[in-house]
Amino acid sequence: MKTLLRLWKEEQGQDLVEYALLVVLISLTALAGMHALASAISDTYSLAATNMAGT
Repeated sequence: MKTLLRLWKEEQGQDLVEYALLVVLISLTALAGMHALASAISDTYSLAATNMAGT
């Protein structure tokens, strides 16, 4: 019981958890941004290929 109380009161690992959550949030945002960027690049290349094939 004393161990549980000590773990409840200590805040030593709190910073590590906050940083880990921040890294996860940044990673998910970057992943979503890269997906949108990849789609835009693919559309641009498809349009360029279509235009080149038509000339």
